[in-house]
Amino acid sequence: MENVGKHRSWLREAGLRQKSSVQYLNRPDLPKLAYQRIKGKSPGVVFLPGLASNMNGQKAEALEDFCKSLGHSYLRFDYTGCGASEGVWEECTLGTWKKDVLTVLDELTEGPQILVGSSMGGWLMLLAAIARPEKTAALIGIASATDHFVTAFKSLPIEVRKETEEKGVWKLVSKHSEEGFYNMRLEFIKEAENHCMLQSPIPVTCPVRLIHGMQDQDVPWHVSMQVAERVLSTDVDVVLRKHGTHRMSEKDDLKLLVYTIDDLIDKLTTLA
Repeated sequence: MENVGKHRSWLREAGLRQKSSVQYLNRPDLPKLAYQRIKGKSPGVVFLPGLASNMNGQKAEALEDFCKSLGHSYLRFDYTGCGASEGVWEECTLGTWKKDVLTVLDELTEGPQILVGSSMGGWLMLLAAIARPEKTAALIGIASATDHFVTAFKSLPIEVRKETEEKGVWKLVSKHSEEGFYNMRLEFIKEAENHCMLQSPIPVTCPVRLIHGMQDQDVPWHVSMQVAERVLSTDVDVVLRKHGTHRMSEKDDLKLLVYTIDDLIDKLTTLA
């Protein structure tokens, strides 16, 4: 019952807390990265947004409120070319954003972190966990889009793929874009192929939690099942929400997310 009370008080107080302010991480010869951080206990939590998203979404802000209520550190940031960060979105690749994640882990966090990845961020969190196992305490994927752009492109009719290869741009349909689609460069897709991971075992051994809505129109929920099968970790849970959509930002979705983080923090601090 203690946890129930804790989550209720978080919901009640969330709107009253002062938000963190935007800061910038300077990098030699690379665009500055915008971030917001609160300091606190370990393990900390780092939020990785989805494609063309930023650190001001409902999930990112709800996590900050919750981490603040627990006294744990929290970091949210914008990838190169997104939100308040410098850079040009159209020039970025998945590798660009992977480098961003590793940079903020190296420069802005202390000790192991719980990485929370939304959509494309769920792909990046796996890449980061492989590159920085010592900085990764646990992973939480929300509608993880692992390999998704590449898989979706390869499943297109042959004539659409040919047209894309001629024009050099693929219009990825999405209701989350103001135009109704994202212009994905062919170079982006080709580069993303270097980071695909669902065809072989994924060498991640920390606890993994995967949450996916079964009404997700952007990334099929079976992608999270594939990730669960591929990771080497034996501590893996998948939660499918029957009426959940891609965003997973409804009040009950956010409650599930903070409950999952709370449970992992309890587990990790007990082990420590």
